[in-house]
Amino acid sequence: MTSSELQPRQDAAAALRLLSDGELDLEGRLVDASNTTLRGILTIDGMTARCVYKPVRGERPLWDFPDGTLAGREVAAYLVSRATGWDLVPPTVLRDGPFGPGSCQLWIDEPEDAEPLVGFVPADAVPPRWFPVAAARDDDDGAAYALAHADDPRLARLAVLDAVLNNADRKGGHVLVGPDDRIYGVDHGVCFHVEEKLRTVLWGWAGRQLPPDAVEMLEALAGQVAGALGEELAEHLTIGEVAELAVRVDRLRESGRFPPPPEDWPAMPWPPM
Repeated sequence: MTSSELQPRQDAAAALRLLSDGELDLEGRLVDASNTTLRGILTIDGMTARCVYKPVRGERPLWDFPDGTLAGREVAAYLVSRATGWDLVPPTVLRDGPFGPGSCQLWIDEPEDAEPLVGFVPADAVPPRWFPVAAARDDDDGAAYALAHADDPRLARLAVLDAVLNNADRKGGHVLVGPDDRIYGVDHGVCFHVEEKLRTVLWGWAGRQLPPDAVEMLEALAGQVAGALGEELAEHLTIGEVAELAVRVDRLRESGRFPPPPEDWPAMPWPPM
């Protein structure tokens, strides 16, 4: 089975086994990442797949998140995503690797012809069924642009998940279109803070009513956080962080609407893409 055949939706169990127990050989470093982020190849029993390995020792200290916790938050985001039934985060585990313990996530190959769902577009040519969410200017000629994203139900689900996770860094580049035409969100190291820190480029639905499938998901998720899912998350998050996750789920259920941008916290990550 090759990496192109092993897709997370098709065989999550095989992917998790490969991520947890496969032999990990590193290919190189993703130099644009703020923390040490390495791409590798996993092999076990004839199965192979690429992965992203983020060792704890390569995490840059942050003022608002405890040191050495980002890898666990990556895994926790996958566990919540899996519990929603939406499978928006690629399979992710915590394992030992060449540079010690770290998160290991299945690599998602974007097709060359994949249409972007988030990006900068000319301000006077925002595509139909796209939401402009911020204004921008070209550094060279001053031309007006808009940061915008598609009014796509797959993205709307990701926006709901980000609100649940309290994602402080949903950049446009963290939204991937897989070869199975599903979208995936990656890079969840700064999620689950006990204070409100939602920072995202997906503000197009802010204040709008949640779709019925999101309401149904939140109803089911509330029970899972109070049960087995909460116990799983406790291996990676503090008691307070799991409790606040439950609070956010309840708040979304009660409001029935996408959250508005914060007033006392930057609404956009930087850089946005």
